[in-house]
Order: sequence, then structure tokens, then C-alpha cells
Amino acid sequence: MLILIAGPYRSGTGDDPELMARNLARLEEAAWPIFRSGHIPMIGEWVALPVLRGAGGTGPADPVAEQIMYPTAERLLRHCDAVLRLPGESTGADQDVRIARERGLPVYHRIEDIPGYQAA
Repeated sequence: MLILIAGPYRSGTGDDPELMARNLARLEEAAWPIFRSGHIPMIGEWVALPVLRGAGGTGPADPVAEQIMYPTAERLLRHCDAVLRLPGESTGADQDVRIARERGLPVYHRIEDIPGYQAA
């Protein structure tokens, strides 16, 4: 399965680049266990941030980001088979869960619940 990892990225950071980098690192911590379990992990920011830079954006607080950040996750969800929703407040992650459920995709809240989970 292609699994979108959804959780806080910008939320609660006050747009501090270091805090956003920490949040991205937390999202990325789930990538190896998903891959190890036979699936392909995906994080919306892996796609959206390079697109944002290409559009001349300076970061997620840039006005052009609104046209890129959430729409990227929505487009990715057309290709994903499931969502892993990590803990923490996040409007974007909640939106990802809503879209996934509307499309009938499974939403997992623990890596261990993903089919084929392989412990380290």
C-alpha cells in the first residue's frame, strides 16, 4: 500500500523553521516501519515543499503556500491506499483523514495496526 503519513507539520510552531523541521522528522520516523512492513510511505511535505520552492515560495507561511500545501495532500490521497494519522493537533492532518474516509480508505492511528506490520 501507499500510505500517507499525516500529523502536525506547521501546527503549533508559530512558523518557526526549526520546530517545523522537528515535526517533519517526527512524521519521517514512521516511514521506515511502514517500508519495513512492505508498504510505501508518503508525506505530503516531501512533495509540497519542493513545489513551493519552485513556485517562488519562501516557506509554508508564504501566501502561495495555500495553493500548494493542502492541495498536494488532497492530490496524493487520490493515489494512496491508506492514511496513518499520528498524534497532535493538525488541521491539515484532520483534513487528510476526512478525505480518506470519504474515499473509503482505511485510517490507522498506530503503526502496529497497519497490515503486515513488522516489528524491528
